[in-house]
Amino acid sequence: MIKSKNPRVLVVTPEVTYLPDNMGNMANYLSAKAGGLADVSAALIKALFEHSADVHVALPDYRAMFNAQRKPVLGATLDLIQATMPDDRIHLAEDRAFFYMDNVYSNYAAENTRIALAFQREVINNIIPRVRPDLIHCNDWMTGLIPAMARRLGIPCLLTVHNIHTNKLLLTEIEDRGIDAAAFWQHLYYVHMAHNYETTRDTNPVDMLASGIFAAHFVNTVSPTFLHEIVHGQHDFVSRPIRSELTNKYHAQCATGILNAPDPTFTPRSDPVLDVNYGPEDHTAAKANNKLALQTEVGLIRDAGAPLLFWPHRLDSIQKGCQLLAQILYRIIHTHWDENLEIIFVANGEYKPHFADIVHFHGFSQRVAICDFSEELARRAYAAADFILMPSRFEPCGLPQMIGPLYGALPVAHNTGGIHDTVVPMNIAAKSGNGFLFDIWDGQGLFWAIEQALEFYRLPEDIKTPQIARVMRDAAETFNHAVTARHYMDLYEKMLQRPLIPRAECLFEGSKLC
Repeated sequence: MIKSKNPRVLVVTPEVTYLPDNMGNMANYLSAKAGGLADVSAALIKALFEHSADVHVALPDYRAMFNAQRKPVLGATLDLIQATMPDDRIHLAEDRAFFYMDNVYSNYAAENTRIALAFQREVINNIIPRVRPDLIHCNDWMTGLIPAMARRLGIPCLLTVHNIHTNKLLLTEIEDRGIDAAAFWQHLYYVHMAHNYETTRDTNPVDMLASGIFAAHFVNTVSPTFLHEIVHGQHDFVSRPIRSELTNKYHAQCATGILNAPDPTFTPRSDPVLDVNYGPEDHTAAKANNKLALQTEVGLIRDAGAPLLFWPHRLDSIQKGCQLLAQILYRIIHTHWDENLEIIFVANGEYKPHFADIVHFHGFSQRVAICDFSEELARRAYAAADFILMPSRFEPCGLPQMIGPLYGALPVAHNTGGIHDTVVPMNIAAKSGNGFLFDIWDGQGLFWAIEQALEFYRLPEDIKTPQIARVMRDAAETFNHAVTARHYMDLYEKMLQRPLIPRAECLFEGSKLC
């Protein structure tokens, strides 16, 4: 173990996109991603490590996924890499439950429960005693038991709630997986009032996420507005225990919201999959060329002057609001037929066949492209599009409304959650704003916002171009991991009541992170 006078932080996460190269040879081959949690975990760990924090990470040993990513580096053989993989900052929890998985999560709830318990058993029994952290940072329900153990040990613990999903299981199930729940059972949240361990053990289920929130010393969601919406009862899909515990933490001033940020590779200046790279100062011609290339690729009418709308997220009627677009799709295309208005979907989900039927019935195949999700195609769509569509019913954070402005594609979105925190109505006179919002969640509201966006699109280039350039510059300064990491570091220091990184040792003295 490296001795350090800096406070030692252990980040416990079931997924991570990448780890800093300097964390050891093993870091080059570890990637397990299912969603935004992986990106924000990677960004935070990288920022902490690069700025001299004594940061450690605990991950499940997704052996099959990690082995598949091992390739010779600089002529090194696999044997040499594997021989040098033991590392004192990366801690892999070992169990057959996740050795042979090819995805972070299973399609079966029971298997995900087994994975979560195996991961937490290793963290509680082996990794925490070995690392001896000064602070533990947990993420989502799959780490929901760890805050209870941390509270028993007197270690400050932060829980980040990325998704309002939970699981319930009995103490007997927890203990059958090798976790001594009797040691911290009082710090867990139960479905019914728990009077004593003996009567609780076999009959009273533990709510995993509510337990994590209840026991953690501090909690954050990934949007300040989404936290406020939950506390004030605006979302009926949030269970009563989770809402109650978040509300308690909020009123005790032990809860906050910290926005995620897009992966730093989302930058049109260097994105390798674009036909033409560009920045704020030369975006107009480049976006036109990217639009023509995308139109050719997906079979839309080739017209650099056609307004192009991009749907960037899953076709999910529960959250993402695709039914609103389905209600008005014919009206949008028909109203703007002479302008060659076009829409591209790069997404999968339950509503995909429904949109395909609408397009086929009305003969819109040259106006609407419905494509399977592809990371590369999505990036090309951001670079080609004028606007992105985000009519989400609710949004715990959201990333497309941050990525779009980086590429000069302005969001047309419902004013909720993380969208409210990141999208400001466009105001030409004040030279402010970055998108177009609607407040009433229905098809008419979305149609109105699209009409506002198209009015902006028709402005003369000498008015419109500087506004888009401003939006791109502002997005690059605001929506980045340095800002997100600084918020987490400030929160760590608040919890520790001392600096996370001694200022004299900071590698970037004078930067935003110091």
